[in-house]
Amino acid sequence: MSLQLYAHPFSSYSQKVLIALYENGTPFEFRILDGEEGPENTRRLAALWPIRRFPVLLDGPRMVVEASIIVEYLGLRFPGPVRLIPEDAEAALEVRMLDRFFDNYVSTPQQKFVFDSLRPEAARDAHGVAEARAMLEKAYAWLDTRMRDREWAAGEHFSLADCGAAPFLFYADWTHAIDASFANVHAYRQRLLARPSVVRAVDEARPYRAYFPLGAPDRD
Repeated sequence: MSLQLYAHPFSSYSQKVLIALYENGTPFEFRILDGEEGPENTRRLAALWPIRRFPVLLDGPRMVVEASIIVEYLGLRFPGPVRLIPEDAEAALEVRMLDRFFDNYVSTPQQKFVFDSLRPEAARDAHGVAEARAMLEKAYAWLDTRMRDREWAAGEHFSLADCGAAPFLFYADWTHAIDASFANVHAYRQRLLARPSVVRAVDEARPYRAYFPLGAPDRD
């Protein structure tokens, strides 16, 4: 049985896994949670994983959840020419640390803006959004210093950390624009957006841009 991925093309965490799959040309069946197949695939997802969060990967009878774990699983079970987790244990720790950085300090505050905008106006959390804005500014500043002398997040090689950085920085700049003073972050974001696996993920998500509740900018 082929790999099956339950995901949505516009989801940042889905894109994280899609980029990993595309990097190594790993064959899989895309169970898209939208369109004509959406209701049936959503029903199947709910039966598999009551939490109903995605992406979810099926490898025969085995289910793998959480984007970072799925990427690691792919590296173990379906290795390809692009090693997204280094063999060296210390280098792998740095990649995993950076993966957590992009998850916790870029994606999480970015999603705070989005989720808050979906609430009824009376239930919105202005204080929480202000905290999220401050966290993104701190994350951009830290990343700008880090990317001063490197091509990818962990150095010379594209890794798990970059699989997450690509969609997270993509949407973060839409949500709370990366200041022009953070030139190294802008340059890194552009390198990510030029990577063929990322180009494919971004292009597949284009038809769904109207879903972005803050209003998708006319760029990227």
